[in-house]
This record gives sequence, C-alpha cells and structure tokens, in this order.
Amino acid sequence: MATELFSKKSLKRLIFPLIIEQILAVTVGMADTIMVSSVGEAAVSGVSLVDMINVLLINIFAALATGGAVITSQYLGAHAPEKARSSANQLILSSLVISAAVMIFTYFLRSALLRLIFGSIADDVMQNALTYFAISSFSYPFIALYNSCAALFRSMGNSKISMVTSLIMNAVNIAGNAILVFIFHMGVAGVALPSLISRVLGALMLLVLLHRRKHEVYLTYRSCLLPKWAIIKRILHIGIPNALENSMFQLGKILVLSVVATMGTSAIAANAVSNTLASWNILAGGAINLALVSVSAVCVGAGEYKQARYYTKKLMKIAIGITAVISVLMFFGMPLLIKMYNLGPEAAKMAIEVVRFHNIMVILFWVPSFTLPNTLRSAGDVIWTMAVAILSMWVFRVGASYLFTYEFNLGLLGVWAAMVVDWIFRAICYTCRYRGHKWEMAMHRQREQ
Repeated sequence: MATELFSKKSLKRLIFPLIIEQILAVTVGMADTIMVSSVGEAAVSGVSLVDMINVLLINIFAALATGGAVITSQYLGAHAPEKARSSANQLILSSLVISAAVMIFTYFLRSALLRLIFGSIADDVMQNALTYFAISSFSYPFIALYNSCAALFRSMGNSKISMVTSLIMNAVNIAGNAILVFIFHMGVAGVALPSLISRVLGALMLLVLLHRRKHEVYLTYRSCLLPKWAIIKRILHIGIPNALENSMFQLGKILVLSVVATMGTSAIAANAVSNTLASWNILAGGAINLALVSVSAVCVGAGEYKQARYYTKKLMKIAIGITAVISVLMFFGMPLLIKMYNLGPEAAKMAIEVVRFHNIMVILFWVPSFTLPNTLRSAGDVIWTMAVAILSMWVFRVGASYLFTYEFNLGLLGVWAAMVVDWIFRAICYTCRYRGHKWEMAMHRQREQ
C-alpha cells in the first residue's frame, strides 16, 4: 500500500471530536424530552410526531451537505484546492436556496401536513405539535447551513471546530429550555425557541469561520452568490440520491409511527423515549459515518481504492467495538435510565422491552447496514445504495411493521423487530457490493457524463 493518507493521529483528531459532538446531540435530545415530559404525555407525543418530520427534512439537508463534502474531499485528494473551494461555495448556495424553500412550504402547510401524515390524533397532541412545528420550521435554513459548513470542515480533517460550535449551541439550548419550560412554563414552545436560537447561532459561527482564508477550503461572498451549474450538478449527483434515500427512509419511519399512533398515547410516548435512548447505541457509529465519508472520499480522489477499503474496515471495527460497550451498559442500566422520564407503568415497560431488544441487535447489524455504504457513496456509487435502501425500507421496515403488529400482534416490539429485518437485508446487499469493484468506477463514470 502507498504512503498512508491518514495517520492514526489524524484519524483520532477527526473522529474524537465527532464522537463528542454526537454525545452532545444525544444528550440535548434527552434533555429536551425530559423537560417536555414534565408538561405531560400529550406534549411528549406532539413533539415526537413533529420531530419525525423534522428528522426527515434535516436528513435531506445533511444529504446535500454530504454531496458537497464528497466532491470537495475528492478534489482535495486529487490536490485541486481551487476546485475544492469552488465546490464549497456552491454547496452553501444550494443549501440556502433549497432549505429556504422548504421552510416556506412547511410553515404555511404545517397543519395540513400533520393531518395528512398522522390522521386523527387527540386534540391536545395536535395543538402541541402545531406549536412546535411552527417554530421549528424557521430553523431549517440554519440547520442546512450548519450541516454544510460542518461537512466542509470535516473534508479538511477538522472536526474540532464543529465540536466546539456544537458545545456552545447545546449549552444555549439546554439553558433556554430550563428557563422557558420551568420558569416561564411555556410548554413545547419553551423547547422549540431555544433550539431555533442555538441553530441560528451555530450556523453564523461556522459561516464566519469558513470565510477565513487560512483554511485550505474557504468561502467568498462573491462565489457564494454566483451559481456554477457544472459543480452544482456534481454535488446534486451525490446529494439528490442520498436525499431521496434519506427522505424515503424517514417517510417510511413516519408511516411506521402512524402504526404506533394507533396503539395509544402510552405507546407513542414509549416509542419517543425509546428512540431517544436507542440513539446512544448508534452514537459511535454516527460519528464514524461522518468521518468515513471524508476519509474514503479523499482516498477515492487520490485514486487509492486499497486505502479506502483499509480505512473502511478499520473504522467499522472501531464502531462495532464502541457500540458493543455502550449497548451492554445500557442493557443492564435500563431500569435506572427509564426513571428519568415521567412515563406511566405501561409506557415504561414497553420502553424497557424495545430498548433492550435494540441493544442486542444493533451490535450485530447496524454498522454494516449504515456505516459501510458511506464508502460506496464517497466513490459516487449513490444509485445502488439508494435503490437498496428504498427497497428495504418499504418492503421490510414498513411492510413487516404492519405484518408484525396487526397479524402477529407483537405491539410496539413488532415495529422494532421489523426495523432489524430492514438492517439485515441492507447489510447483506451492501457487503456484496463492497466486495466487488463496480463501486470503484462510479466517480469516473460520473465525470464522463
């Protein structure tokens, strides 16, 4: 193998801040849920329903950011810094335009969207959802800009900046939640407003930092406002399939949530808390997913596919190891963890059951189904990953959820079991693709078009 593109030190410098950032994100998510739970189960349910839509939209923005980061990283690997800077500026322009359009659409159609997706739900849950959705929608452009800027810093191997920014954002968010929920008793609005403020702050901080010319990739106001369609096309070639994959994935989860909604408020609340706790399981995997996009894209840009495979295996082993440790600790600590939430006995029992199930399955199947495809995407092999993900989502996660719930009467556990079937199918497909060589030619095919 040629000289290693990433030393152990550089990998640690990239991955460690990302893990800290993921811990901060999960911690704030838990804090939000705990604070909202003090208002009642209707508030928890309303927020959880909207958050399913929010996650769908945020993942679309993240997919676009990934597209820009992949192209930028490939140019850096190919030692073409001017092209890397140009792609960075076009990513910011694209992110801003698309997210602003989404903000306008969701704000004015929020009531219709909630009723279309979730149908008939209790009035108090709907009112909380509408309030939370209205405030959340204003944060979309800032989420998109933050994701894009953070992805560009990761392309340069610098994740410390986004970690520090995330620390500041989360401190503002938690402090704001505590003040507005417990002192001013603002309910779900008291959770939504600090999130909006922190996202505005984070986006502005990273935008300012990215304009500094000391960085290998930096922004210029003129370039950010002038579209270059050839570069935007390359970004969208990666971003659109990735966005479709993520949006279909989240849309499927929303449809699955509509199944959960028919089980009653206790099941909705238990599912919301379980999702928050289960996010700790995939904390390391989420961080390494972000790192692997940049690492493998640089290797691909340099034409070092052997190194791309080497770092993929190395990072996957790290992800599985950390995931296993976290999962074992959570499995035995669930009775204590669940006491942090004001759930009724029925909801608490369901939450413990599904999270323990998740603790076991995530060690076996999550990393090959969600970490491995990032190497394929970084080479531009986005159509295959999109097709597998969408097929698996609709056939297994959605289809099996209805089957396990209504035919086998497994309740909330059936929904989570269907999710694992989805993981297994993805893992098999992505592993088979990775072992071949077609994905290595994807970038060259794209450039020839």
